[in-house]
Order: sequence, then structure tokens, then C-alpha cells
Amino acid sequence: MDTISKDAAAKMQQAVDYAREDMATIRTGRAHPAMFNKLTADYYGAPTPIQQLASFTSPDPRSLLITPFDRSAIGAIEKAIRDADLGVNPSNDGNAVRIVMPQLTQERRKEYIKMAKGKAEDAKIAVRNARRGAIDALKKAQKEGEISEDDLTRAEKALDASTKKYVESVDEVLKNKEAELTEI
Repeated sequence: MDTISKDAAAKMQQAVDYAREDMATIRTGRAHPAMFNKLTADYYGAPTPIQQLASFTSPDPRSLLITPFDRSAIGAIEKAIRDADLGVNPSNDGNAVRIVMPQLTQERRKEYIKMAKGKAEDAKIAVRNARRGAIDALKKAQKEGEISEDDLTRAEKALDASTKKYVESVDEVLKNKEAELTEI
């Protein structure tokens, strides 16, 4: 019974962590290296994450300077950013790639908030699926006589409480992202 509950809690935490990482990739008005977490550049024929190819610095809130460790990777990094359709236009000065974040329009902000809400809903569904899987496993154990009906009821209540906690965590991540997006 404990292993089923711990498994479900671990899956729920993974869903919250994934939502947090996924929302970090949504562009806001500020320059943030997390926007490029999922981007890969073609480096000597192998798709390589940009974080492994360069260092990121933010000279001011709306610009980002990407300095590759190997200057031959500048073109690949610039191409990967351009192809990613992040709404930014990278410029290459020979040593680094500079990205200036354009001001978000109100329409674009609403679009990003809608995208964030969709990602949050996906995370909530994953949390609820983990709960459902755990309850199914508990009911199966109860049918096989491994746990009593009282234990099943207690475990279901505990799962409901942890589900509520993780759904609230996802809501908190969404609320923070919405605040970030509406900030001018």
C-alpha cells in the first residue's frame, strides 16, 4: 500500500516538475535562458542542446548574449534559434549571438497565457491519471485480500489529499507564469 502511494506521489511530482520546466520555455517580455532549454543545434552532425554549446548572459532584462564555447557553432546556434519560432531574431557578431526580446503585444500575451493554461491542464490530467492508477492498484490489492476495505478507504483519502496538493502546485506555477506574462 505504501509503495503504491509513494509511486503515485512520485508521478504527481514529476508532472508538476515537467509543467514548471515546460512553462519556463514560454517566452515572456524578459530575456530568460530557460526559453532555449529544449532547443538543439546541429553540431558536427549531432543534435546537441544549446546549453551544452554555449554560455548565456543577460546584459539587461530584454537582451540575451549567447557565447559559444566553440566559435564554429555560432551559425548552428543562430539557425536553431531562428528555426524554433520563438518570436526573436538572433544577430551574430562573429563571437556571440545576441537576442533582443521584442515587447510583447497584448494579443501575444493572451496567446501565451492560453498556451500556459493548456500546459497546466495537461499537468493536472497527469496528476489525476497517477491518482487513478494508484486507486486501481489499491482496489486490485483489496480484491486479492492483501488490504482491507478500511485500508483502501484511508489510502483513497490520502491519495485525494496529495492529488489536491499537487494540483494546487500546478495552479501556483500557472499563476506565477501568468503574472510574469502580464507584467509590462
